Amino acid sequence: MSKNALYTLYDNLPKNQQIATQLLEQKQIKMHLNGLLGSAVSFVIRAVFKKSELPFLVILDNKEEAAYYLNDLEQMIGEQDVLFYPASFRRPYQIEETDNANVLLRAEVLNRINSRKKPAIIVTYPEALFEKVVTRRELDKNTLKVALNDKISIDFINEVLFEYEFKRVDFITEPGEFSVRGGIVDVFSFSNDHPYRIEFFGNEVDSIRSFDVETQLSVETHKKITIIPNVENKLFQENRESFLDYIAERTVLFVQNTDGLLTQLDKQFGRAEEAFEKLSKEIKRAEPEKLFLNQSSFIKRALDFSIVELASKPVFKITKTFDFHIHPQPSFNKQFDLLLNNLSDNHFNGYKNYLFCSNETQAKRFHDIFETLDEANSENIRKQYNTVVLPLYQGFIDEESQITAYTDHQIFERYHKFNIKNGYSKKQNITLKELTALSVGDYVTHIDHGIGKFGGLQKIQVEGKTQEAIKLVYADNDIVYVSIHSLHKISKYNGKDGTPPKIYKLGSNAWKVLKQKTKARVKHIAFNLIQLYAKRRLEKGFQFAPDSYLQNELESSFIYEDTPDQTKSTQEVKADMESDRPMDRLVCGDVGFGKTEVAIRAAFKAVDNSKQVAVLVPTTILAYQHYRTFSERLKDMPITIGYMNRFRTAKQKAQTLKDLAEGKLDIVIGTHQLVNKNVVFKDLGLLIVDEEQKFGVNVKDKLKTIAANVDTLTLTATPIPRTLQFSLMAARDLSVITTPPPNRYPIETNVVGFNEEIIRDAISYEIQRNGQVFFINNRIENIKEVAGMIQRLVPNARVGIGHGQMEGAKLEELMLGFMNGDFDVLVATTIIESGLDVPNANTIFINNANNFGLSDLHQMRGRVGRSNKKAFCYFICPPYSSMTEDARKRIQALEQFSELGSGFNIAMKDLEIRGAGDLLGGEQSGFINEIGFDTYQKIMNEAIEELKENEFKDLYPEENDIETKEYVKDLQIDTDFELLFSDEYINNVTERLSLYNELGGVKNEQELVVFQNKLIDRFGPMPPRANALMNSIRIKWIATSVGIEKLVMKKGKMIGYFVSDQQSDYYQSKRFHKVIKFVQTHSNLCQMKEKQTPNGLRLLLTFDNVKSTKRALELMELLGE
Repeated sequence: MSKNALYTLYDNLPKNQQIATQLLEQKQIKMHLNGLLGSAVSFVIRAVFKKSELPFLVILDNKEEAAYYLNDLEQMIGEQDVLFYPASFRRPYQIEETDNANVLLRAEVLNRINSRKKPAIIVTYPEALFEKVVTRRELDKNTLKVALNDKISIDFINEVLFEYEFKRVDFITEPGEFSVRGGIVDVFSFSNDHPYRIEFFGNEVDSIRSFDVETQLSVETHKKITIIPNVENKLFQENRESFLDYIAERTVLFVQNTDGLLTQLDKQFGRAEEAFEKLSKEIKRAEPEKLFLNQSSFIKRALDFSIVELASKPVFKITKTFDFHIHPQPSFNKQFDLLLNNLSDNHFNGYKNYLFCSNETQAKRFHDIFETLDEANSENIRKQYNTVVLPLYQGFIDEESQITAYTDHQIFERYHKFNIKNGYSKKQNITLKELTALSVGDYVTHIDHGIGKFGGLQKIQVEGKTQEAIKLVYADNDIVYVSIHSLHKISKYNGKDGTPPKIYKLGSNAWKVLKQKTKARVKHIAFNLIQLYAKRRLEKGFQFAPDSYLQNELESSFIYEDTPDQTKSTQEVKADMESDRPMDRLVCGDVGFGKTEVAIRAAFKAVDNSKQVAVLVPTTILAYQHYRTFSERLKDMPITIGYMNRFRTAKQKAQTLKDLAEGKLDIVIGTHQLVNKNVVFKDLGLLIVDEEQKFGVNVKDKLKTIAANVDTLTLTATPIPRTLQFSLMAARDLSVITTPPPNRYPIETNVVGFNEEIIRDAISYEIQRNGQVFFINNRIENIKEVAGMIQRLVPNARVGIGHGQMEGAKLEELMLGFMNGDFDVLVATTIIESGLDVPNANTIFINNANNFGLSDLHQMRGRVGRSNKKAFCYFICPPYSSMTEDARKRIQALEQFSELGSGFNIAMKDLEIRGAGDLLGGEQSGFINEIGFDTYQKIMNEAIEELKENEFKDLYPEENDIETKEYVKDLQIDTDFELLFSDEYINNVTERLSLYNELGGVKNEQELVVFQNKLIDRFGPMPPRANALMNSIRIKWIATSVGIEKLVMKKGKMIGYFVSDQQSDYYQSKRFHKVIKFVQTHSNLCQMKEKQTPNGLRLLLTFDNVKSTKRALELMELLGE
């Protein structure tokens, strides 16, 4: 029985039908629904809304409640008819703190009410109603409507948008921007999540579609649209009205708690008046009465509407009361036998049991758990309950309808998240694409010519035909033009910043020699590496059994919802453990993204198979923190956990070591002491290394000796370059977790000077919302003074001090106290940086941030923002001018990467700032600085390929098979056809370059079609030259697979040169035989001959009469069949 049956049941409830008819028949009725709670509210609202078809305004206690009920109603009614109406800022008169995402949602609601579409449910809360809104007339006056086949000119739209204060940009990213490209206008209105793309044919609107900001691709088409300026703008400050004046008269108000709503309005109004008093009188601002709504004016206006109150004590004069008999869902404390008994009792008493799950796997989990509890009569149990996939806010028991509705998150006690659609939060993380994007004047490395300067895209004439090429400038102003077909040969030079690299002379030998030297050196290192890898591949490790019932239960009791990446990482780790090869996996995930959870699951699996687990952590505090986390997560499981750090007494340590050797201890967590000789394990099965970027090379090498055939799991947020490199080369497996847990916000990062006012405001704001604050001060000498200053600024704050020179027990006590909220501000040294997890701390100050390294800053910033509250991070540093070059770069990098999940990017950026040393060993080599990081990687990959083909042939049989082997790594095309994107088609040069680059990475027909559709969508239909370019890509693929190394298409001829190495296996393969056969059968089309070139004999194939890329493609397809 599905959710639809439940819907029908509530639709047909006489009570709900009566409520609906009363609302329809009587205007301004005041009604009271008694005893309605949990998600039953959502079911009733749904039924009444469907029946009455009136617009509803549902007012809930606070933003969280509102968001939860919003999600309930969205699931039940559909997202089109349920709108969220939030508040636009945090504090009255703090205009700079407006939240753009909310402004967008508000405008959407106003637009919907104005457009007189069918009625909707608007979900809101007191703070949102408290702000007055633009009047309808004003909004109507400032709305631009565009429909299909309208006759308007692009210039007209241009002017109107400027009047609305829209900005003209190249590519749109946020509301209030627009761009014009040829006959296409893109505009991001404040009334829609997605921007619109309007395509003109002359002066007529040809098509309208909305598109996605990220990909710039269309999402859906529209017949007509409205474009609205920013409604919170200064323009509209003059005359505002209450939201109640704005909505339709027939709207029904549902109020969860009238009393709370009224006091909240007055409280907010008081704050507004207070803030208004404090403002300087020079600037004329509107009085609170004009901008905000207080209790009395709300009541006066509310009397004109029908009102339904849900609280137990109604405030308005009630004319009709309906009683519901509903109880909240009982709590089972994760005891599934209790749950089972409860379900069967209910069933026995004639109740229908429903379990609401957030997804299919949760539903399956219930079946599994019930089955293992009582295998004998699992058949009967299945009949006693129904699972419904529909995430609900709170479960309930409805006595009249005889229904129990339980939610999975209440049973498993996990955190239930809410989603508010956020059209505005554009992705700010700079992608690797942008880090490697080229701009004129950058240094680039060309793999054949060395380092030069990038000179942009240029049109050049090749035998009278126009082509586009990339200009590189070398020493003595020599110029090289690189065809857009060989873009993969150049890469941005990433070496040590600040010092310009040496620019090479064309044709000199220096670059060749350097390349060879590097290659020899890299080969030597890679040789040892592959040998180690080979040794590990041949060794047998322990094979773990598949998941047990306990494992299922542990995983389902995780209080957050797994993100897709987390699930994937967990599965990969488990699969590695279940295979008989020793695992060596690196899990790379950002601070607070649930790496520890993956580790706990792996550790549990090991213990479940009666093996011991060692967890290695870098700092004393972290050992203790992990000990707490593990104990907390595994408290219901039969597992013993111990930890070792310098806080333990000698006696405790001795005991721990004894238990380990005897096998009484299952999981041990410790700092470097774990690698000592005196630590003996009875049966070690899994080694987990956390925060591996903190360990030196020698600790890791010591570990290798312990764990040659033990499964190893490494966790890190900002991998050190060497580790990253190992994984990128496939010497170990990499899992990346990039999706943030639901309901996390990015951390707002500010760089400020030392300013007492800022510090005071931020701390008191945090304490006001019951949060806690970290203040990092890395000098012990003046830490007391800093604490004193904070105490002076915020007298009511409770301040604690922590640093590494305190006694262990004291520090531990302090940390515990802070975690339990005994004080509000912790002034500490960086001792907290790795791993102190205080979900309630959401503001962090870092004093003299310019003296820290990049990964340290990122880790420290990751201490906050671990719950669903917005977090703030303040880097206090001297003005940019007085910092060192590197420090400035570090701070700027962090400002850019405030998005969640940017640890990986920060690692890449770190590589760039510090320059990468020798990635494979303790010794540093200057090669990377001389040739650039990307080129180093290319050379490294070549070296590894060569080793795979020669020295380690037997290890990699599949890559050396004569038929499937790739003989042509890199095909050169030389042509006089015009293959390019013309200026008229794509006029932004950087965009053209990045598209050429992307095209170079396209691997097959499927991807090419996607690429073409993307172009047509963004820039209109493709001109012939662009089509020719697409064909040339297809020709390239076929030629490469046939075995042609160089292809020349000039003067109506197409000539292909075959593999240059005469001894190559290629000439023995079936592919080559096919070519010869083709030449014999099609002698009218082509001929084959040998030609003496400076590089020895070459075999070549000539086609005559090739006048277009289309013809060339046809011939190539014949040859490649």
